[in-house]
Amino acid sequence: MKTKIQTALEQPKPFMPGITKGMVRQHAFQLFRDKLPDHPLTLQDWVLAEKDLVDSFETDGLLKR
Repeated sequence: MKTKIQTALEQPKPFMPGITKGMVRQHAFQLFRDKLPDHPLTLQDWVLAEKDLVDSFETDGLLKR
């Protein structure tokens, strides 16, 4: 049986202006609380958390482009 090994990465720099690493980190920890602390967050997890955070800001009208 093959297993996929996920490696932990440093948190990437956010790609959206106005979004900080801390904001993304907090949102990621809320999204993936069932995954943590046993499994580290991957690059895909960080990107997904940032996209979800931006979407939630846009729907609330808090983020202006």
